Amino acid sequence: MTQPRVLHEMPASCSELRPPAVPRGRRLGQAAAAAVAPFLLILLLAAVSGSTAADVVNLTLLTGAQERGAVCLDGSSPGYHLQRGFGSGEHSWLVYLEGGGWCDDIESCSTRKTTANGSSKLMEAAVFEGILNNDKQVNSDFYNWNKVFVRYCDGASFSGNTEAQDQDGSTLHFRGLRIWEAVLDELMEKGLASAKQALLSGCSAGGLATLLHCNDFHSRFPKEVSAKCLPDAGFFLDIEDLSGERRMWSVFNGTVHLQNVSEVLPKDCLAKKDRTECFLPTELVKSIRAPMFIVNSAYDSWQVRNSLAPDGSYPGQSWSNCTENIQYCNSTQMQVLNG
Repeated sequence: MTQPRVLHEMPASCSELRPPAVPRGRRLGQAAAAAVAPFLLILLLAAVSGSTAADVVNLTLLTGAQERGAVCLDGSSPGYHLQRGFGSGEHSWLVYLEGGGWCDDIESCSTRKTTANGSSKLMEAAVFEGILNNDKQVNSDFYNWNKVFVRYCDGASFSGNTEAQDQDGSTLHFRGLRIWEAVLDELMEKGLASAKQALLSGCSAGGLATLLHCNDFHSRFPKEVSAKCLPDAGFFLDIEDLSGERRMWSVFNGTVHLQNVSEVLPKDCLAKKDRTECFLPTELVKSIRAPMFIVNSAYDSWQVRNSLAPDGSYPGQSWSNCTENIQYCNSTQMQVLNG
């Protein structure tokens, strides 16, 4: 049996929360993150370090999820972590969408639903890190904001809306769009509607979700509210790998059609192009009207490993070291990276 294609790995910069029992030192060995920059004109932003005074933030399950059909892959209620703001940040909100790749066929989605990226039954309380950190010394801009970490359990960047039969006869629920809508509705009731400034962000697949939902997020607030978007490491490139295959296109194409991704895609794009192309960041940004700041690093080890030089696209181990650390790339490989 072939190995399911479960793209769940994220850049290290996406590690915005961790289980309370896991020391920060365990996280430092992850691969460096970011995006193959010469292909894009993207601004750079350094990842923020871990917290020195972090609090444990419990998981809140979405109210009325079953009634709205806003459920994870396995049918469980989705969840989020909410930490209330204080002081000058009392009326400021940061909504952060978790990343974690995609599932593009029944087999990979079946595997995914047995993880925390497909079931809230496996989600735990968490400690906020990075941009969610509550320590002013390391997160001076957002430390006292209302901060929400929305868990990712649908496998299509919060955008699918259908269901399918799993291999064991059970139902696979592709309800990412309903999760997005229901969570935002609940947060509005919990104070987001009174925000004076609001920021939608997310990393990796959550960064792509930020692009997909940026206009909707912005439209929920009056004009006097400063509502903006910050997609982080979500600008995935549709490029040929070393063997000539379009890996990201293949994954996105499977995801879009399996999970019926259409309602969130730009109508002007759909009028001219197919759904898969309209799911690509290069097309999504053309329709975004809200203020937006795109964050990606100059060297994205994830995209190098998964889009440009995935296993099997090159002979032997010729690219193995380069895909993990740019310092090990030879002059020929650097020319490829530089486009």
